[in-house]
Amino acid sequence: MTQPVLVDAYAAQAATGIRAGTIRVWLHRGRITHHGHDAQGRDLVDLHEIRARAQLAPAKSA
Repeated sequence: MTQPVLVDAYAAQAATGIRAGTIRVWLHRGRITHHGHDAQGRDLVDLHEIRARAQLAPAKSA
């Protein structure tokens, strides 16, 4: 298993294109793991887990 890459929701958004609000909803619903908080109190998530979860999420139609 790879080491987690812990980032806040905005950094995850920049890396994946998934909106920070969507990431927070996934956290709230328990679909991704919460890895604590950074020094500013922002939730930390694993970037690898976000990418894996994004592949499971249904695609939105344009």
